[in-house]
Amino acid sequence: MPDIDPPPRDFAALKALITERAADLPKRLTQIASFALDNPDEIAFGTVSSIAEQADVQPSTLVRFSQAIGYQGFSDMQEVFRSRLRDRILNYGERIQQLREHALEASKPNVIFQGFCDSTEKSIASLREKLDPDELDQAVATLAQAQTIYLIGLRRSFPIASYMAYAFGKLGVRSILVDAVGGMAAEQLTFASPADAVLAISFTPYASETVALTQGAVARGVPVVSITDSPFSPLAQVSGQWIEVSEANFEGFRSMAATLTLAMTLTVAIAEKRGAG
Repeated sequence: MPDIDPPPRDFAALKALITERAADLPKRLTQIASFALDNPDEIAFGTVSSIAEQADVQPSTLVRFSQAIGYQGFSDMQEVFRSRLRDRILNYGERIQQLREHALEASKPNVIFQGFCDSTEKSIASLREKLDPDELDQAVATLAQAQTIYLIGLRRSFPIASYMAYAFGKLGVRSILVDAVGGMAAEQLTFASPADAVLAISFTPYASETVALTQGAVARGVPVVSITDSPFSPLAQVSGQWIEVSEANFEGFRSMAATLTLAMTLTVAIAEKRGAG
């Protein structure tokens, strides 16, 4: 019998395997793959029934997914998700829960403030853990050599794109903010060419116009770098390069701290690289 590679025992390798296999999995198993990568803490701590309910699948589908990627069963795969959390010093979920339990002892605005501080810290910690220095270097190289950088970030991502446009202007880097004012987003991209580059930013639920504009740029041969939250994001699937940012949330409101940190990093690094060239 042919040798069968054992399934990964560390989260980074498991994540890479799920991303690699996702395109060949049936629809329901792909749905679980996307949920698992977007919600690793839920996979680590949940039960089969609670995870299945959140992912909108049958419990048996979780077992089939685990076996499809090489594990004996769900608990075998779940242990890998749990292993990534063992060395964490702070459990942010518990801290926020504690704040809620003591809400009567403190002002409600202060509880909210502390909750957002915790979610911001968690977002930054997650970005530190996930960011691949080589991917960052490649993104900077692509954007630094562009004649013009077109910035596409609508809806929730607009503050990030507009900040970068402001900073690029101060740093002498030519950019165009695609702001879609007057429904003119497509026209703002009219002159983008393969000598330029697009930086697209969008997160779940992805802004449809951002996705459409990015797809149009790709079709015209414009290099695209994206900032998004999952390998299953429509931006990740069409971009030449992409960087993953998963923002934590408090009471359903997601932090933008990690995304802004990455945006500031890209902006300054691009300007520095162009100046060094």
